[in-house]
Amino acid sequence: MKKKKTAKGCCGTGSSTISNYRVDSIISIDGRGQTVLPKELREKAGIRPGDKLAVTILEKDGLVCCINLIKLDDLMDILKDRLGPVMKEMA
Repeated sequence: MKKKKTAKGCCGTGSSTISNYRVDSIISIDGRGQTVLPKELREKAGIRPGDKLAVTILEKDGLVCCINLIKLDDLMDILKDRLGPVMKEMA
């Protein structure tokens, strides 16, 4: 029986810890470097006009191989959860 090959990109696409990792839409970059997130994706992610998104990247061999967007409010909540206990210990 042949083993199934899995992709092993820097984003961990071959990892069993990532669930529902899929291509949701294909977007284009215009001549000014801008793009539009499709309406369906914005609605699904709860992204509204005026929301701020943080861009996070993963690098492999000095090249960006994965670009992620996370709502700034969600990122701040994550940081507070992780750093809050540490800050309390330091006080």
